[in-house]
Amino acid sequence: MGFAQVLSRAQSGLAAPQVAVEVHLGSGLPTFSIVGLPAAAVKESRERVRAALATCGFELPAGRITVNLAPADLPKEGGRYDLPVAIGILLASGQIEPGFDPARTEFYGELGLTGELKPVPGLLLAALHARQAGHAVVVPQSNVAETLPAGAPVMALGSLNDLTEEGIGLQHCREEAAGMPARPAAAVEGGAAGVPDLADVRGQLLAKRALVIAAAGGHSLLFVGPPGSGKTMLAQRLPGLLPGLDPRQVLEVAAIRAVSHPAGASTDGEGMRLRAASHTPPFRAPHHTASAHAIVGGGTAVQPGEVSLAHHGVLFLDELPEFDRRVLESLREPLESGRVSVVRANQRAEYPAAFLLVAAMNPCPCGRHGLQKPPCRCQPEQVQRYRGRISGPLLDRIDLRMELTPVPPAALLERDVPAADKLDSATAREMVQQARLRQLQRQGCLNARLGPAETTARCRPEAAGARLLAKTAAERGLSARAQHRALRVARSIADLEGREEVTRADVALALALRQDGQAP
Repeated sequence: MGFAQVLSRAQSGLAAPQVAVEVHLGSGLPTFSIVGLPAAAVKESRERVRAALATCGFELPAGRITVNLAPADLPKEGGRYDLPVAIGILLASGQIEPGFDPARTEFYGELGLTGELKPVPGLLLAALHARQAGHAVVVPQSNVAETLPAGAPVMALGSLNDLTEEGIGLQHCREEAAGMPARPAAAVEGGAAGVPDLADVRGQLLAKRALVIAAAGGHSLLFVGPPGSGKTMLAQRLPGLLPGLDPRQVLEVAAIRAVSHPAGASTDGEGMRLRAASHTPPFRAPHHTASAHAIVGGGTAVQPGEVSLAHHGVLFLDELPEFDRRVLESLREPLESGRVSVVRANQRAEYPAAFLLVAAMNPCPCGRHGLQKPPCRCQPEQVQRYRGRISGPLLDRIDLRMELTPVPPAALLERDVPAADKLDSATAREMVQQARLRQLQRQGCLNARLGPAETTARCRPEAAGARLLAKTAAERGLSARAQHRALRVARSIADLEGREEVTRADVALALALRQDGQAP
């Protein structure tokens, strides 16, 4: 007869609920049962633990072995419970001494048949929750780099054989839990290393200004123009205009990446990439054939989608009308709320999705609409049908809509760069950073995240600007949402200029960059 309890954690979206691995040794016919809503990979833990214990010189106790993963109604997936099950059996049978505090130490790891500990996905998230609870974590050697940035005390095991080595086993883990100071979040350099520079773009002055405004206030942006007009080139430079992520944001982005792997996927090398993660905001550019599950999230394990992987960064949708209609409509909720809730038959997960949307599209199927040489070959019905693939409600949620025309060949070949073209990413990023600082000091969030009441209070223009907005709204038939979004853009323009007052010129520019009521 014997009993032991070892702590671990499950994964549910970006939550990591505590799991108590309870092991009971009883008399009777030899059986090995795992209960508590285990998935197939967890049930197979019996055979891995049995072989690993035997290979490492331990004994599997005779009689009934019952392992309960509490709470019983929480689904358990993956191989992360192998190590806590093995430790629980060894403690319950008295083969090792509890040289650690069971109430403050968590165990994770998949066992090989030789007793070797293999990496498991999503341990950064578990380590973050362990730090909040004041717990230490015991992880495979391959997961150490991933878990260190969380700041929890970490103990690495390479194999079950390490439990018997002097100074390495559970005694060392106890010292780690009791005396090791919490490590701060990984200190890595900020900046936008490797991101293309805005100075590479010739011409398109108004488009570059719109790019800076979008970065300053977190506003969504749509570029419309013929092939070769610079839509993709401009979009790829947007991450370089955003300020570097702070340590909290770095961990949020890294945690989403960590849980984006399917259960059981190898994480070899992923920990090192997470620890060395740049402060540069993420840039995601899914292909237009991506499914709704890939964009929003879902699947059997309810993984995060591209909108969540772009959290605190940029989501670029090139060839916007080529995306499936359901995919585009699924963007409406996260664009408004900054979060996405994924619900399946037996699972529900909520992920953050505060991304900056930048999209690009051609004006017609052939891409030459409005140009003289060569002329557009599309019929009016084709143009209308092509543009109609993007619904009005989605367009209503896009703050800035820019019409691009090709840059003249002479401007591309000029050796002396015009002064207007000399704005580089570093200078623009400094402008954006100062504008964002004003917004955070004034209201605690970016302008694009203001609610209706806050928009009225924080973005109220001067009298002339209010009259212009009212007149334009009546002429174009702007919705209340469109008017609020125009005011937020005007507020961002004023913040870039360092002004507290939103002027008529700010409102006029915001409306000019929106182009509501016109063909996109």
